[in-house]
Amino acid sequence: MSTPASRLHRLGRHVAHHRRGWVAAWAAVVVLSFLGSTGVVGTSLFDRLETGDVVAPGEAIDARTLLQDLDTATVPVLLRVDGADVDSPALAAAVAEVAATVGEVDGVKSVVSPMTTPGWPTSEVSQLLLAEDRSAFLISVDAGNAAGSDTQKRAAQALQEAGERLLAPLADDVAVGGTGLLVDEVIDQMKHDLVVGEGLALPLSLLLMLVVFGGFVAAGLPIVGAISVIGCSLALLLGFSHLMELDVTVVNIVTVLGLALCIDYGLLLVSRFREELHRIAPGTAPTDLTDAQIEDAVASAVGNAGRTVTFSAVIVGVSLSGLMIFDAPLVRAIGAAGLAVVAASLAVALTLVPALCAFGGRRLSRAGGTEKAPDDGVFSRLAAWVQRRPALTTVVSVGLLIVLALPALGLRITASGTELLPSDSAQRIFFEDLQDDFPALASASVTVVAQTDLEEAAVWADTWAELPGVTRVRAPRIVTTTPAQLAAVGRAIPEGYDLEGAPVVRIDIFTEGGLTDDAARETVQAVRDSHPPFTTWTTGQAASLTDFVAAVAERAPWAVAWIVLATFVLLFLMTGSLVIPVKALLLNVVSLGASLGVLVWIFQEGHLEGLLRFESVGAIESVIPLMVLAFGFGLSMDYEVFLLARILELHEQGYDDDTAVRLGLQRSGRIITSAGLIMVIVFAGFAAGEMLVIKQTGIALSVAVLLDATLVRMVIVPATMTMLGRWNWWAPGWLRRVHARFGIREGDHAGPPQMTVARENAAHP
Repeated sequence: MSTPASRLHRLGRHVAHHRRGWVAAWAAVVVLSFLGSTGVVGTSLFDRLETGDVVAPGEAIDARTLLQDLDTATVPVLLRVDGADVDSPALAAAVAEVAATVGEVDGVKSVVSPMTTPGWPTSEVSQLLLAEDRSAFLISVDAGNAAGSDTQKRAAQALQEAGERLLAPLADDVAVGGTGLLVDEVIDQMKHDLVVGEGLALPLSLLLMLVVFGGFVAAGLPIVGAISVIGCSLALLLGFSHLMELDVTVVNIVTVLGLALCIDYGLLLVSRFREELHRIAPGTAPTDLTDAQIEDAVASAVGNAGRTVTFSAVIVGVSLSGLMIFDAPLVRAIGAAGLAVVAASLAVALTLVPALCAFGGRRLSRAGGTEKAPDDGVFSRLAAWVQRRPALTTVVSVGLLIVLALPALGLRITASGTELLPSDSAQRIFFEDLQDDFPALASASVTVVAQTDLEEAAVWADTWAELPGVTRVRAPRIVTTTPAQLAAVGRAIPEGYDLEGAPVVRIDIFTEGGLTDDAARETVQAVRDSHPPFTTWTTGQAASLTDFVAAVAERAPWAVAWIVLATFVLLFLMTGSLVIPVKALLLNVVSLGASLGVLVWIFQEGHLEGLLRFESVGAIESVIPLMVLAFGFGLSMDYEVFLLARILELHEQGYDDDTAVRLGLQRSGRIITSAGLIMVIVFAGFAAGEMLVIKQTGIALSVAVLLDATLVRMVIVPATMTMLGRWNWWAPGWLRRVHARFGIREGDHAGPPQMTVARENAAHP
């Protein structure tokens, strides 16, 4: 039976020998991926994306389902007119013409404005659509309750054109807004940030790799691989959009991950290929290299570095698979899509990049590259310095990480709405002004859906109006007088719903501050704890956030247990040690805690707002901590694997522990720091966008990678391995036998005698 190493070796040889076919196949896949995902052929990925509250199973989603199925209330498209003389007959005539024009749009049911409503200006509807100081008014269009539908888009366009033509000359400003337009603006902003991120990350990464590799060909190969992964990622997400609802945030998050991983893996494979080429044909002129020598170098690079890449991808995949354990659809979608993107990155690294190496082998062999590093250099001297005072270095470094982690103790999460958009966003401004100037139309902080009669609902509405932080309660209204309608439309029946019972009533509660501020959260809890004598479901952004936190807390122990156990087993299979996996996991906890602490310090406490161009909402977006922990854990293990692979290779060749650590750091340090810096550039490039959730993700992962690739891998790991000495490789006898049979080894150059000596020494420290 062949070993994984020999199978990878054969794959590398096959790819090198059939390089034209592999490159042609990948070119076709990438072109089709871009054409399909961008809508040139078929439906665009971005047309299938959605945005909304972060939800998890619970009362909030049940209440929302009830309202969607039973409530016939429309989701209006609005035209706001500012600075007009509302008593002017000319304005009234223009408004009537706008209403008539928009009313002719196919699918529009009604158009309501203050001036065209019977009883103007004293009617209730007129007052509802007129600002209290009479400086602004609204025209409301009923184009159905499906936000963002084609009907609503046609209505919005007609409203915009008619408003600019007829009302703009009579007013200071006219603006169209609505939930569908808000969603469209969020998606457009995501697309813009994606272009900006890639536009910054790819050129800067190329420049850095020019310094690392010393040539355009070598530097360009990982970039070509990264572009391929971007195309594949978008196509995979398009496929996922047909299986599950995808939030707009998923696109940027998983694309960033694929881009960063592929550059990382491409850097490692190209570097190892050049090292193997110089080992196989030392001193040979590029023009004298034979195809056989190039194919041997590709096979050896894939057989050796390919194992490291595969192992790293498996660990990243394990980290992302932990997200699949949670109930929240958005979190599960990110986990599933992330796993697919990791698989695509691995496929590109093991096939396309080696095929390109075979094509450019002679150019890659020229001087100035990253062939095997000398045994003495910057990183070996750093390791030697650390090894002279390992205890002090460890205490100071870990202490610094703990200090950075302290702000994370005050972590507060939120689920922002319009605040996700930049402060100058048209739809954000529209909705914020709507909340201020038309409070009667403002969104309720908490909505209670109850199955009872209006009289009893009114009694409890008065009770809830007395809760701290509640500013007003809208009079209860009946959603439907036929509860059986829910079963008739074939929807799931929430727990506690009585088909033969009272009608369904809606009660809207308004609180101080924003929709997810403390007053709204405390009101949700107080309503749920009040236990009225009828069935209730509580929804709204604060309620959804409460259910999300509860769902995460319930599943988090299982997700953590799965990630820790799987990572522990994988590192044991790689090293044969019980000590190294425990140490790696503990260091990751401290490192990720530090990145979360920096995230809280910046975005929650509001530091660096001017420099990073954002407005703090006093909290962190609810999905970000999960993303940082899952993505950051996997990426941190990337560098652990890169470093351990070299140290282990030297250890198994018979080097003493201190020398193996020093040489391992010297031979992998340039790759780790270069890969880490490139990944920081990628994440920072996307943090340059304007969507708050993407900015938070980019900064958090940049900090996590920066700390891990420098302080942890370059300082703490050598220091702790020096202190532990032979104990690094300790495992009980029965586990050593397990590793001897199932272990994963890196490096083909370890001779059996030296390996035996090293393992015997490690077994009896």
